[in-house]
Amino acid sequence: MNPTVTADNMNFIQRAFAEGGFVMYIIAVIAILAIIVIVDRLMKLKNLSVDKKEFTDQIFRMVVAGDLRQAVSFCDARPAPLTNTVKAGLVQAMNKRPDEEIQVAMDAAVMREMPKVEGWVSFLAVFGNIAVLAGLLGTIIGMIGSFRAVAAADPATKALELSKGISHALNCTAFGLGVAITCIIAYGLFQHRIQKTENEVVETSMTLLNLVVANREKIRD
Repeated sequence: MNPTVTADNMNFIQRAFAEGGFVMYIIAVIAILAIIVIVDRLMKLKNLSVDKKEFTDQIFRMVVAGDLRQAVSFCDARPAPLTNTVKAGLVQAMNKRPDEEIQVAMDAAVMREMPKVEGWVSFLAVFGNIAVLAGLLGTIIGMIGSFRAVAAADPATKALELSKGISHALNCTAFGLGVAITCIIAYGLFQHRIQKTENEVVETSMTLLNLVVANREKIRD
């Protein structure tokens, strides 16, 4: 004999979705999209990061020794925004280009590499705002439905109809705010990581340029 599924034996999430109405599914789609962006960034940022101290120590040692070919090969073995930017400058220095062209090459590399770090992170802020608005929409729909049901109900069922509408509204509000808070926290953390990566790339490229200028006479053909 199959057990009968009722509101009493449904779990909390199922009951919240049943009481919240179609707006809960809209917020759920936003939540799924946000999770996809968060997981994608976590995986990409992990793959695009390098140990800055270990990398700069090795690269600067090779530049001081004048072995730029080895330095370029070292960058090729570790593809990431930092290594690709440094490589762009090293290639220009290896070709005996002026300091201005080395700087331009690294600036262009920064502009080319940073979008790879940022990805779709900006959409987390959009998802957070939409989740809040969707939650408020569900709240308003729930309250309107509640007042209409109370107006049309007989005195014995007015309290029940009112509680259904309030439950609808509160479930939408809570779910929308929960998704929005998650999106905003993730957006803030990713922005911090992106800004840190950009600062590291710019700082290292400037230091590299100064190092190349000071050691031009040592560069081997």
